[in-house]
Amino acid sequence: MHFPALPALPLTELLPHSLRQRVAQQFEQRLAGLRIPAFTVPAPLARIAARLPQQIPTQALVTALNLALGRILPRDQLEALSGRGLRIRVTDAGLTLDFTLGDKGFRRAAGSSTPDLIISASTRDFLALALREEDADTLFFSRRLLMEGDTELGLLVKNTLDAVDWSALRPV
Repeated sequence: MHFPALPALPLTELLPHSLRQRVAQQFEQRLAGLRIPAFTVPAPLARIAARLPQQIPTQALVTALNLALGRILPRDQLEALSGRGLRIRVTDAGLTLDFTLGDKGFRRAAGSSTPDLIISASTRDFLALALREEDADTLFFSRRLLMEGDTELGLLVKNTLDAVDWSALRPV
């Protein structure tokens, strides 16, 4: 026996608007209560990652930064970064990401020169910072976030990240 296929309807169209809103609110409340568990990248995996070319993760980072540039990252406030070498070191993952801000946005930097600012933390702490689960000051004063080099540049980066309106990324 052959049954005709039913048209696919998204589940949200089957629910009344008020119920969709309630479900969305409950979902957001539950997500807000979630915390990133304490973890570190396993050492064998970090040793492998440290030996791999860093161009791919660096390109992923600069692509994300360029997508945010002008939208949630105010370019005029970042002018002091222009031409300056920046390095993100993900300590437990063996990643070292070198980049800079140029006229056309962020780009990978040649890793041979000493960067002006190095920011180091674990994967978990960078995630907590990005998700605003923890702030940079807390991580810095608990020595889980390290800044080396030009401290004025580090302060600029920290203040810019603190000022970002992450809600601008939410879909309407």
